[in-house]
Amino acid sequence: MKESTTLIHALSENAETGAISTPIYQTSTFVQEAPGVNQGFDYSRSNNPTRQALEDLLAQLERGYQGFAFASGLAAVDSVIKLLSTGDEIIAVDDIYGGAYRCFTHIYEKFGIKVNYVDTTDPLQVLNAITERTRLIWLESPTNPTLKVSDIEAISLLAREKDIKVVVDNTFASPVLQKPLLLGADIVIHSATKYLGGHSDVIAGIVVCKSKSDSEKIKFIQNATGAVLGPWDSWLTIRGIQTLELRVHKQSDSAHQIAEWLEKHPAVDRVHYPGLKSHPNHATARQQQKKFGGVISFSLKDDREAPALEFVKKTRLFKLAESLGGTKSLLCIPALMTHKSTPIEVRHQCGIQDSLIRLSVGIEDPEDLIEDLEFAFQSLPKPKSLVK
Repeated sequence: MKESTTLIHALSENAETGAISTPIYQTSTFVQEAPGVNQGFDYSRSNNPTRQALEDLLAQLERGYQGFAFASGLAAVDSVIKLLSTGDEIIAVDDIYGGAYRCFTHIYEKFGIKVNYVDTTDPLQVLNAITERTRLIWLESPTNPTLKVSDIEAISLLAREKDIKVVVDNTFASPVLQKPLLLGADIVIHSATKYLGGHSDVIAGIVVCKSKSDSEKIKFIQNATGAVLGPWDSWLTIRGIQTLELRVHKQSDSAHQIAEWLEKHPAVDRVHYPGLKSHPNHATARQQQKKFGGVISFSLKDDREAPALEFVKKTRLFKLAESLGGTKSLLCIPALMTHKSTPIEVRHQCGIQDSLIRLSVGIEDPEDLIEDLEFAFQSLPKPKSLVK
């Protein structure tokens, strides 16, 4: 079956009732026939039928062995780090999500897990950063917020030679546009809050493992630490996934159109979007993604905080809020919002300028969104470089 059909029919109607929608099993425990004798469920932290339906669906979409649903994207991140031991090392993309950076730096460093941040768009830099203690290579592709793209297949090949596992945060692309496990990665994670849920109404995280061995370890961690997704939120995520392909293709097409328009705008310094030929990783993105996603970031020629602040307060359709991937368009200033916990010198080093604005393109008409952005541009004073 084509993926659009799979998204709709992967979950069959309920065998007991014929319900075409996945039932919400809002229960904490399950009656057993005898101690340890049950119908596959005993306690909802360990397993729940609604959550299992979501986990099975994501495993199928990502072409993995088993999926796991967590209470948030960061809970999913946390579960994967727990695969490591004191003294282990991670090589991570330098332009990493601020929450993951905070988790690595402020929680796991004190337990003796070291993280080396490198520009993973260059596989040679990854290779040179590997030590005898390296256990994970942690990629985001595209990254948040500067949309860097790493060659997942090339990095996975060199990691396999060193017996190192590759983890890919596939939140921005979603399984509709990119399947990291088919490119050689070992584990995929998602903030399902974003494109998978798709309606800005749920907080959720996903881990999908390619191997049985890793799946058993993550399952143990999920049950032992308990940061599981509840049945209601699992159902909301399942409902969102049914329209995932429709939404992501629409958002990607609109974002591409908006990125091309932004690149020509006189007030814009630089546009970060992998679909643009000017993007340094455009060729890699074309090779491993079907389209280029619904997120754009750009910086103003007046690279100060104040103009960016003024801009994000003037849009009417783009709402100022953290998060992305929903049906409504959002925008934010990463330096002041999503990446505020990342030290300023680290932000600047990996290209997160103070004036950088991130757009999450929704499913509105792209012409209306362009008009909205132009209205915000018109409210700004002209950069001095443009004043004659």
